[in-house]
Amino acid sequence: MARRNLLIAAVLLVAAACSQQTPPAPPPPTVAVAAPLQRSITDWDDYVGRFEAIEDVEIVPRVSGNITRIAFREGLAVGKGQLLYEIDPRPFRAALAQAEAEVARARANAAVAASELARAETLLPDEAISKEAYEQKVAAARAAQAALGAARAAANARRLDLGFTQVRAPVAGRVSDRRASLGDYVTAGQTVLTRVVSVDPIWFTFDGAESFYLKYVRQDQTGERQSSRYAPNPVEIQLADEEDYRWRGKMVFVDNAVDPRSGTIKARAEIANPDGFLVPGLFGRARLLGSGAYPGLLVPDEAVITDQTRRAVFVLGKDNKVEMRNVELGPMVEGLRVVRSGLKAGDKVVLDGLARLQPGAVVSPKAGTIKPRAGNSAPVAVPVTAPPPAEAKSQ
Repeated sequence: MARRNLLIAAVLLVAAACSQQTPPAPPPPTVAVAAPLQRSITDWDDYVGRFEAIEDVEIVPRVSGNITRIAFREGLAVGKGQLLYEIDPRPFRAALAQAEAEVARARANAAVAASELARAETLLPDEAISKEAYEQKVAAARAAQAALGAARAAANARRLDLGFTQVRAPVAGRVSDRRASLGDYVTAGQTVLTRVVSVDPIWFTFDGAESFYLKYVRQDQTGERQSSRYAPNPVEIQLADEEDYRWRGKMVFVDNAVDPRSGTIKARAEIANPDGFLVPGLFGRARLLGSGAYPGLLVPDEAVITDQTRRAVFVLGKDNKVEMRNVELGPMVEGLRVVRSGLKAGDKVVLDGLARLQPGAVVSPKAGTIKPRAGNSAPVAVPVTAPPPAEAKSQ
């Protein structure tokens, strides 16, 4: 009986010892890893602005009078030199006729004075005329010529006035509404008759932040990208109802100073507009070439760990242990995030299961792939550094 009790006690001790053993460790988590995509990246910076006419002219008369004809249709295209208004020409024809009569009289007087001078020149050697009388003939001939010149100038002025009775478009473009009616009396240099704006080409004007201006100057100094002050850097524009940047142009102007009130500098691009679709005042969103081409690596946004102070990714290291790498991020390209620094082309980036990982954790890697998620349309990026590129394209 005692022997039996001892045997039972031994069995219980063995069972207790077995129950206190550590349970086996769980297997390492399985994660997908893949090398980042490699692309040649060009940044595009994003701006908001409006279209402006290169030529914007308020039409005012150069002579006063009553409107006798309106020769244009409101809101339509007009050519350079096209007739817009006609002011009653009759008073100006009469003034021209009077001025031309004065020219004829002055010409006759000049002819008489020239004839008398010629006669005096033949008499002077024989002393048949005094030197004083001869000098008077010379002065009279010169005065007659001067009077003829003045009469001709007055006639030319009256001829110009008659021409100004036809108010013509000074530039080709699109005309506004008429602001004078038939019979209205208009005053030279004061009454606004209408407005003409050019439409092809057209300007796109925007203001850039001081930080962007400094970035461009630094790039120009290092040869990475020429300044738009000197080079026609490309610009692409998207209208309010468009998804693509279908309007293309070039930079033509950067202002000479930064506005101290806003901390911005004014710039302008020129856009071809052959069908006149774009009109002054229209809102648009532009992207300007923001860098030279540089090599970049692309990873999915969900592979990036973000906190208030840093951006990081997990990379597969030796013995299947993961390492955390701090990275500098760029814009979105092809639906993926550009990594400017912190990664190498051969690194294996962890694509999923990031919430379960800690630096140094062992994982069971499986091969994954990183594929483009969108076309090369350069969508807007969320700024991550200052000044950030708003968009980018791969080459």
